[in-house]
Amino acid sequence: MPTAAEQLVELRRGASEILLEADLTRKLSRGQPLRIKAGFDPTAPDLHLGHTVLINKMRQFQALGHEVTFLIGDFTGMIGDPTGKNTTRPRLTRDEIAANAQTYQTQIFKILDPERTRIDFNSRWMTDLGAAGLIGLAAQYTVARMLERDDFSKRYKGGQPIAVHEFLYPLVQGYDSVALRSDVELGGTDQKFNLLVGRSLQESYGQEPQVVLTMPLLEGLDGVNKMSKSLGNYIGITDPENDMFGKLMSISDTLMWRYFELLSFRPLSEVAALKEAVSAGKNPRDVKFELGVEIVSRFHGSGAGERARDEFIARFREGAVPNDVPEVQLPIEAAGARLALVLKEAQLVPSTSHAYRMIEQGAVRIDGERVTDKDLVVHAGAKHLLQVGKRGFVVVTLVAKG
Repeated sequence: MPTAAEQLVELRRGASEILLEADLTRKLSRGQPLRIKAGFDPTAPDLHLGHTVLINKMRQFQALGHEVTFLIGDFTGMIGDPTGKNTTRPRLTRDEIAANAQTYQTQIFKILDPERTRIDFNSRWMTDLGAAGLIGLAAQYTVARMLERDDFSKRYKGGQPIAVHEFLYPLVQGYDSVALRSDVELGGTDQKFNLLVGRSLQESYGQEPQVVLTMPLLEGLDGVNKMSKSLGNYIGITDPENDMFGKLMSISDTLMWRYFELLSFRPLSEVAALKEAVSAGKNPRDVKFELGVEIVSRFHGSGAGERARDEFIARFREGAVPNDVPEVQLPIEAAGARLALVLKEAQLVPSTSHAYRMIEQGAVRIDGERVTDKDLVVHAGAKHLLQVGKRGFVVVTLVAKG
């Protein structure tokens, strides 16, 4: 096992915070495998690349010789985590939770080593805890401390309702750390409060408190909002290989480096060398090709990334893209804009109604792919090659207004 200092160099990669790093150093210095925990509520049937930021960090701990538990929050999922929401989340049924959890179990092994990964469910101990145990757990934390959580505080001050069961969510998540005796818990930056509750509860139950390692929330295709299925700015890990590659090609050149840091398994020294090459004149598109090949191959198998790249290039050749395509920057609403409007603003068509007709006729392409949806919405933060007919081309960079 590498030294504590050597491990810290790797573990800091992409991390937002390590609380407390001194505690992590002490735990690593013992030379024993640590118990690493990350929880995922199965609130949707498929994972997207935003979820894999945490899973990649789990893989890193795994590669360093530590014990990894992928915790499926089948119990907490029925409560519904209100994190980042200004309203109560709808609760899922037990059947919905079970179906989603099953897909998670098959998808995570695209990244984690199945022989060295423990899958657990927090219903295993929460069901046995019972009503009396839950009341005892609630006695370990005060309402005042609960209202320190930002979203609860804002809702309370704004007179918006907070259901009592929402206070239970951080407590149950925290108790997961007690049940698993975790040494380190991973979570997104929006989970910081919940993770620290786990640290506090471990102390209450006489355990050494866990280290909290938070990872940033990956921006979606719009480059602004966190990747989310509800916003439509996501790349699903079960997306077909050509779709996945095409979506990766649509991210901005700036966002590309963020994806390299959080999603790529390349050493940071290689990423730094790629940055230098771009600064020296290398086409960012070619570097983005390398990112696309790596990610697509991870989820679709060896050779899939190269096939998707070649298909992407072939679509561009089919469209006979000229070498001197003009580039424009267009401000759009943060929530996105219909492609028809963007085509008009980019002066590829005289009106949105003309754009709709061209889409209906199959004469519009975005990043080499024919568009068939008249209501397609594009998002700020992305860069696209737009084509209307055989000769109308423009590269458009979309930026959020304001």
